[in-house]
Amino acid sequence: MSPNERTRVLVVDDSALMRKLIPAILSRDPAIEVVGTAMDGSFALKKIEELRPDVVTLDLEMPRMDGMETLRLIMRAAPMPVILLSTPPKEGADFTLKALAMGAVDFIAKPLNAASGNLDSIAEALAEKIKIAKRAAVRKLPLNPAREEDPARTRKVPRAALPAKRVVAIGISTGGPNALQYLLPQLPAELSAAIVIVQHMPEGFTEMFARRLDDSSQLVVQEAKSGDLLLAGRVLLCPGNRHIMVRHMPRGDMVVLSDAPHVNGHRPSADILFQSVAQEFGGSAIGLLMTGMGEDGAEGLGAIKAAGGVTIAQSEDTCVVAGMPRAAIVKGYAGKIIPLDGIASFLVSQCGTDRLAPEKPEKAEVDDKDKFDKRTVSPLRS
Repeated sequence: MSPNERTRVLVVDDSALMRKLIPAILSRDPAIEVVGTAMDGSFALKKIEELRPDVVTLDLEMPRMDGMETLRLIMRAAPMPVILLSTPPKEGADFTLKALAMGAVDFIAKPLNAASGNLDSIAEALAEKIKIAKRAAVRKLPLNPAREEDPARTRKVPRAALPAKRVVAIGISTGGPNALQYLLPQLPAELSAAIVIVQHMPEGFTEMFARRLDDSSQLVVQEAKSGDLLLAGRVLLCPGNRHIMVRHMPRGDMVVLSDAPHVNGHRPSADILFQSVAQEFGGSAIGLLMTGMGEDGAEGLGAIKAAGGVTIAQSEDTCVVAGMPRAAIVKGYAGKIIPLDGIASFLVSQCGTDRLAPEKPEKAEVDDKDKFDKRTVSPLRS
């Protein structure tokens, strides 16, 4: 590989040890060249102007100018691909998700023993994310009226706990957090479908992500647990490092989590979810593949199409990375190709709404699955 074809990387970290270790592990990949390092945001901005890297790896916790402010200035002055190096999820999940919303392409969590010099566990993943980031489109999302600072737009609309008429399965990866934070707030509280999402994200980050989505949406968004029912207006986000499937069960239609091996290099895998949706719900299923690298979900989307369900791929020009939807499009599995700003209206047209749904006394009835054990919940119907 010629020097001109390599991905040029600037490493930004306040730790002298990290400024040695990160270039060392990246140097193992012949497709990557570390062109410089910076100890904080002020130096990073100067180095970006001087060195013109393809990708920046950015530590979020730094003195003087921290990672958040550095990212803000990068995106304002000269938007470029940024990979975040975040602290473990308990401390770093909220900051990481905010930074993704500001325009970072992706992130990787530093291992707990990073301070002792052990980065081998993230070496391969970091290199892969950097190479993907070079090809990523760094763009602002279209204006989403549902995300304006208007409390009335995000207030939950009380509604009954009703069985879903359809199930929408979403597979998404790189660029997903921003795409979902754009899409879900546009869906009405009265949506008659249940939504199940596989977002490629590490263990520990999905709980906080579900909360952020819930705060900005009129739908009820939760990190999924085995046994959660598929209810109209409920969104279930698969936990990191688990697979999720849907099942017809005596007490209702629900999700089941699994620790089965990785599929397509991922756990969770969109293919696992889509295959189960195709098998259990056939023509009442809707499969949606959105922004992301690789081919996870393409074969599963094909299974949904073969079972008579509706299949959608996000248009490539609106993806940060178009690998996942492109794989399904090339194979002929995407019945519809829709830009990001058109997906919400299409889902509503397919699923409908329960405009006359009776009010429930309080949100807790939707969140407490034990109360549903005492209800009769019928399976999904076409």
